[in-house]
Amino acid sequence: MIIPIQNFYNKKQEKTLRAKAVPFDFSQMDKKEVRELVKNMRETMRAANGIGLAANQVGLPWNMFVAEVPSQGGSSKFYAVFNPVIEKTGGETSIMEEGCLSVPTVYGEVERAEKIVLNFEDKNGRKQKIKAWGLLARVFQHEVDHLHGKLILDRAKKMFKENEK
Repeated sequence: MIIPIQNFYNKKQEKTLRAKAVPFDFSQMDKKEVRELVKNMRETMRAANGIGLAANQVGLPWNMFVAEVPSQGGSSKFYAVFNPVIEKTGGETSIMEEGCLSVPTVYGEVERAEKIVLNFEDKNGRKQKIKAWGLLARVFQHEVDHLHGKLILDRAKKMFKENEK
């Protein structure tokens, strides 16, 4: 089931997008419900041609996101991330153009750390740690921002509309 993505420009949805996510409590859902949530989030992200999607972007209050980032070889790895915390940032920072499914046709130049260490729980509630760099680190930071109620509009050094560059 594809879940409608909340659009920032719809003022009714702004409150949801700007709210800090609540911790995901695995005791409130059984494993089948968690799998269904992850499946629906993944389908929604793919249908929108996204590479990351936070729960609050689809009107859910939980501290979780999904991401699927292509690698240089053309394959991709899917992540379902619950209760993420960026433990550490490192390396240089870089400025890259980012878009956001909640702010369609608007892009911004956003500065982010090149490397991060992310602590989180997987879909089974097991604690995990991942070292990410490059595009994956950027996507993780973008989605964690969403879970804290921040959008690229808050971080961008320069904003532009599609085909305005």
